[in-house]
Amino acid sequence: MKMKAFQRFDLPPFLIEALQNQKINKPMEIQERLIPAILNGRDVIGQSNTGSGKTLAFLLPIVARVDPNKNHVQAVITAPTRELAGQIYNELQKLLEVGDGQQVTAKSVTGGTDRQRAIEKLSNQPHIIVATSGRLKDMVENQIIDVHLVEMFVVDEADQMLDMGFIEDIDPVAALMPDSLQMMVFSATVPEQLQPFLRKYMKQPRHVHVAPEEATPAKIQHHFIPLKHRDRTEATVELAQRLHPYFAILFTSTKQEADELMAAMIDAGLNADVLHGDIPPRQRKQVMRNVDKLDIQYLVATDLAARGVDIKGVSHIINHSLPKELGYYVHRTGRTGRAGESGKTYTFVETDEYTKVKTLQDQGVSPIFADFKNNEIVPIENPITKKEKKKQGNKNDPVIKAPKPKQVKPGYKKKAKQEAYHNQKKQNKAKK
Repeated sequence: MKMKAFQRFDLPPFLIEALQNQKINKPMEIQERLIPAILNGRDVIGQSNTGSGKTLAFLLPIVARVDPNKNHVQAVITAPTRELAGQIYNELQKLLEVGDGQQVTAKSVTGGTDRQRAIEKLSNQPHIIVATSGRLKDMVENQIIDVHLVEMFVVDEADQMLDMGFIEDIDPVAALMPDSLQMMVFSATVPEQLQPFLRKYMKQPRHVHVAPEEATPAKIQHHFIPLKHRDRTEATVELAQRLHPYFAILFTSTKQEADELMAAMIDAGLNADVLHGDIPPRQRKQVMRNVDKLDIQYLVATDLAARGVDIKGVSHIINHSLPKELGYYVHRTGRTGRAGESGKTYTFVETDEYTKVKTLQDQGVSPIFADFKNNEIVPIENPITKKEKKKQGNKNDPVIKAPKPKQVKPGYKKKAKQEAYHNQKKQNKAKK
């Protein structure tokens, strides 16, 4: 008889029970393709977007391979932000709360928490550590965490780690781990700059790329609003007021823009909060609690702060501007329209950014251009299509040829001058 779902991976019974408790019955594609390889101790690269199920793709086989009888750190999982590390740790705890799973110990080690308390928590080395890169490096360098016997090492959101300069923190930590280390790297993209790190620590990795079926879910409407010399922040606040969303995320490209937009939202009397890298740790936790409880209607955030963070119930996405890296557009808009729900996105664009919108269109995004009219947001003609029609029209216009000049004999100008000269000479003689 053919085994169904997760049972065919030969996972310990407590993990199957933990999955059933969460009503997770069927493996997602990345789990299907990577769990067997990780269970067999192979290095892997998992390339997929947020929401593809990659967290369980590495947590399940790691927990299955941990030996509770060995009292040392066997697996380290590192993430670029405290929020993402916290989410991974929470998912891990759900797997360990049943039966034999309680014998496996795990600790979260992140920046922004009391360092001395973190050191006290690590007096007994856990089997699994979930950490941010900076705090991990600090604890390893000061011999509070011993990584010399680590068997499994996960780098999550590796491209973001690279963007934020955190690979430099991970490198010396990985160098202290055994040569037999199993390395697992998960990332939405695998940029060329990441290759030296991968080549240094990975041995013939299994690279699985789970491409999304569509650039963004089909039920998301993508609206683009021409800025037309309006102030970007004022226009964003006006749009937020008019939409009356259930819950909206407003994305900015920089921390300064996020702070300016947040101040404008508060001035307009809107129930908003802000999330970016310079927000103090305690405040960031409070913001995430407010989001979870839906105590706020709007969250202003940067790409790096919000990437990888699972926020439920997002009805609208407002892009203060297009992201500098166009690939982030998919990450931003993918925050809404989850689990088959519908969602709406609104992006302010300048005229010279229409080529970027065209690039998104070529990638499967169906743009709807809109603008403010009579206190409403109404569709307008797509300027990209209009331009293309105009070009096409010019090609099909009838060609009006200029009339050919009359043919004249060669040297006629010279002869005319000579004739005029002789006539003038005759007139002069007649006068005399």
